[in-house]
Amino acid sequence: MLDWTGYRTELKARVGDFGKAAPDALRGYAALASGAAKTQHLDARTRELISLAVAVTTRCDGCITSHVEAAIKAGVTRDEIAEALGVAIAMNAGAALVYSACTLDCFEQTTAGQSAAAG
Repeated sequence: MLDWTGYRTELKARVGDFGKAAPDALRGYAALASGAAKTQHLDARTRELISLAVAVTTRCDGCITSHVEAAIKAGVTRDEIAEALGVAIAMNAGAALVYSACTLDCFEQTTAGQSAAAG
């Protein structure tokens, strides 16, 4: 496993380096993140639980370490995180099931067109 504290520190430094190399890209990301961070209907705890579930489904280590830190500051418990991650696991499996059905549908449509052209 990672040294998450060290990784988070190093990541912040590297993002700073990236910001110097591509300031417009970093400003664009910051604007997006800032806009999404405004709470109107969801509290900070809920937003961090969603963020962690999405971080897992997108396999983003940087997102995990950043949002674990924010979740702790928001008062989220380990059990709440575990429950949110259970939803992420179910969604990943569900997405694989849905995309498997789509893949077979694509195959059937594609081969149906080929057999009609050949016949």
